[in-house]
Amino acid sequence: MAGNEKSKSRMEQAKGKAKEATGRAVGNERMEAEGRAEQAKGDARQAKEKGKDTFRH
Repeated sequence: MAGNEKSKSRMEQAKGKAKEATGRAVGNERMEAEGRAEQAKGDARQAKEKGKDTFRH
């Protein structure tokens, strides 16, 4: 389960980064902001999983 969550967080981060770059390229501020939000969500999920790993070992 933890591996699945970690891969989800990486995918969210990558998707957010791509969305932010696309928004910046076309001048769409909303898309850029959504990309940053997705990256933050991925970062939070990754931090949660690292915390879980710390207590497991």
